[in-house]
Amino acid sequence: MSEENDNAEDRQVISVWVRDPRIQNNDFWHAYIDYEICLHSNSVHFTKKISIVRRRYSEFVWLRQKLQANSQLMLKLPEIPPKNPFFSLNNAQQITERMKGLQKFLEQAVQSPVLLSDSCLHLFLQSRLSTSKMEACAAGRTRYTVAQAVQCSGLRRFHSEEDLTKNLSTSCDSDSDSQGPKLQIKAINKAASTPSLNLMGTSQEGILSCLCGST
Repeated sequence: MSEENDNAEDRQVISVWVRDPRIQNNDFWHAYIDYEICLHSNSVHFTKKISIVRRRYSEFVWLRQKLQANSQLMLKLPEIPPKNPFFSLNNAQQITERMKGLQKFLEQAVQSPVLLSDSCLHLFLQSRLSTSKMEACAAGRTRYTVAQAVQCSGLRRFHSEEDLTKNLSTSCDSDSDSQGPKLQIKAINKAASTPSLNLMGTSQEGILSCLCGST
């Protein structure tokens, strides 16, 4: 039996990509770049097998700090690209190098059983919550659970009963999914193309039909 369990774990795959850098809030003083994070997994650690969210560099910094604090120094965390005071939104090479470093960080993080048990990592990868809301949710200070935050990611409207409508529709709306002007950086958009994926994994459809309505 133990050999079968080992084989089952060996067959579990967690694939994560960081790609498609875009300039958000496109003005001189407030512009920043965020990146698309795509996750595709058959691992038992993820109830949502396919997801896409966008995160900016400062959110990666927050995630590493939270993972380090929550792991209580039990392991050495992978590094993220250091902050560069001369980082330029117009420098394609700098953006590419940072993007590759962020992907390497996530690839290493999802291979750690200790980090996979951390709610902050799951919220970062599969929800649209801001850092403050992720922290509150992981600490149990919100009316919605980690699972609910993950489930409602990618949905624009919520048609749940009673106070779920209010709580989920407002709490699961993150500023990381800004609808402001977006400028795609074509010079570095060379990531390998992947097949079109169904973001509403079939294993989630029964649960989501009770909580949310797709657009």
